[in-house]
Amino acid sequence: MSEEFIRPDVAVIAGVDEVGRGPLVGAVVTAAVILDPNNPIEGLTDSKKLSEKKRNALAIEIREKSLAYCIGRAEPEEIDQINILQATMVAMQRAVAGLPITPQHVLVDGNRCPDFGLPATSVIKGDLKVAEISAASILAKVTRDQEMLDLHQQYPEYGFASHKGYPTKAHFEKLAELGVLDCYRKSFKPVANILANSSVVGR
Repeated sequence: MSEEFIRPDVAVIAGVDEVGRGPLVGAVVTAAVILDPNNPIEGLTDSKKLSEKKRNALAIEIREKSLAYCIGRAEPEEIDQINILQATMVAMQRAVAGLPITPQHVLVDGNRCPDFGLPATSVIKGDLKVAEISAASILAKVTRDQEMLDLHQQYPEYGFASHKGYPTKAHFEKLAELGVLDCYRKSFKPVANILANSSVVGR
């Protein structure tokens, strides 16, 4: 679609975004959010443009003030079975299906929508243009980042708190040294290569 975005003329809009398509480990996490027009939240924007402190504060406010929200996810095993793009679409469907309020229209960040069984529009750079998508991007990122911090508590030697599972040089070095954990996406090429060429087995 074009860069021009015209907001649907309906009362109940859900914004949807995902976090975690690129990492080598963990779930792809999505969020769907329906904001309350009578209880606005200041400072919503693309989660990547916010500090961790600001994201965390906004996530609390979104949970408190939104009319409805839901987190969706697809686990590494699903990603390996159906590929990351399809798993992301499934996770988005789960987030919308889990909303306690049925939206009249769904706005999705990016250039494609899964079938929600509802009117839906993809919005390029939607996390900068649509408050509901901004809120969804914040909730999804805060949720996934926390999961990486929890994983760091279990396996501090892998450095998940710093790289959040993304394919950094330090992450590759630790992965080659320590082996592949069950929570890794084994279909992702760097992980598959290590599994094929290494005698090191993770946990």
